[in-house]
Amino acid sequence: MFDRLAERLSETFRTLSGRGVLTEGNISDAMREIRRALLEADVNFKVAGRFVSEATEKALGGKVLKSLTPGQQVIKIVHDQLVELLASGSSSLHFTGSPPHVVLLCGLQGSGKTTTAARLAWWLARKKNRRSLLVACDLQRPAAIDQLEVMAKKAGAGFYCNRAVSDPVLVAREAINQARLQQYDTVIVDTAGRLHVDQELMDELVRVRDAVKPEEILLVLDGLTGQDAVNVAVKFQERTGFTGSVLTKMDGDSRGGAALSFAAVTGRPIKFVGVGEGIEGLEAFDAERLAGRILGMGDVVGLVEKAQEGYDHQEALKLEKKLKNNDFTLEDFATQMKKIRKMGSLGDILAMLPAGMRPAEADMDTASFGRMEAIIGSMTPQERRRPEVINGSRRKRIAMGSGTRVSEVNRLLSQFRDMKKMMKRMKSMKRSGIRGGLPGLFR
Repeated sequence: MFDRLAERLSETFRTLSGRGVLTEGNISDAMREIRRALLEADVNFKVAGRFVSEATEKALGGKVLKSLTPGQQVIKIVHDQLVELLASGSSSLHFTGSPPHVVLLCGLQGSGKTTTAARLAWWLARKKNRRSLLVACDLQRPAAIDQLEVMAKKAGAGFYCNRAVSDPVLVAREAINQARLQQYDTVIVDTAGRLHVDQELMDELVRVRDAVKPEEILLVLDGLTGQDAVNVAVKFQERTGFTGSVLTKMDGDSRGGAALSFAAVTGRPIKFVGVGEGIEGLEAFDAERLAGRILGMGDVVGLVEKAQEGYDHQEALKLEKKLKNNDFTLEDFATQMKKIRKMGSLGDILAMLPAGMRPAEADMDTASFGRMEAIIGSMTPQERRRPEVINGSRRKRIAMGSGTRVSEVNRLLSQFRDMKKMMKRMKSMKRSGIRGGLPGLFR
């Protein structure tokens, strides 16, 4: 997310790092490059122009700490301006009155509404301890009901549909009654979309909205569509008066213009960002943290939260014991890789670290994790527990079974041996009282 923009901004800041003082001339040059970077990121040209104009005014006005270097001054100004641009109202969900509380999802076909409905139910269960009922009101798209039912099971949420009814308003009303009877505190309504904004779509959506009176109306937008997503948002805003948005597929957009333009153009907050492919791929939007990631400051808080979601204390103790006793096997290795993959793509995880902490030669190809898992999966239980028995013929069989090359099998085994040696050295260092290695790993 925002790869190109972050790279361009970093180049601009580097050119200022050697300056002794900020002058009107080098401020003007820097802001020209920032405007160009924003436009290349598919930010709305009016938004980009206003952003640069206000940032320039602050830079020339000297509203920064005198102790900062010129580069740091501009970074601070741009950071504050990004936060102001991204933060438009509260990004949290607001539920008032007695349950069930209704969340209505709307958007074009293919924007990810059905997936977002299930992800939101999963997020609400884990973050807010809420029980959600997913309602299938998309009666236009073939198999939409079946898709939502499958996703509801993955999310551990309730599901309601009425295949004998063609009116989504009737289905929505029935679902509210069922939610009350079954004591669901949240109802998430998945509505129909179209390939483009049309009168029929809006009329149906307005009827459903008026029937269920939702506390939150979330517009689901495909982040890959760039400025066109903002044009769609304006049209939906005119008819539905949505309360916020969910930007999906943001891990596949290296430009990020939709996020930077949306709040400024519509005046509505971004509530969530959709990333990855799993049911857990929904992140609460935070303008401060996102601005930090764009400027290479990282998002360590977000990284810790991702790690904690997959943390199990008992499993961690077992793993620590295995590492202490040098009993860590390829099976354990594969388990840890799966947990890392659940956190998202390797590139996105490393992007959450500050620029200075990222490995210089980091392999950003998440597919390599998949190949390593396939290699380990093609081994017998004995081979995973005792890799030293893997001879040449076994390596050929494993490579053929995993669809990889023998050289990749050799590389994995070599890396695993190196890791085991490192663990053994650290264990001996601990016994001899030598401090070093990874502090606090062994107690």
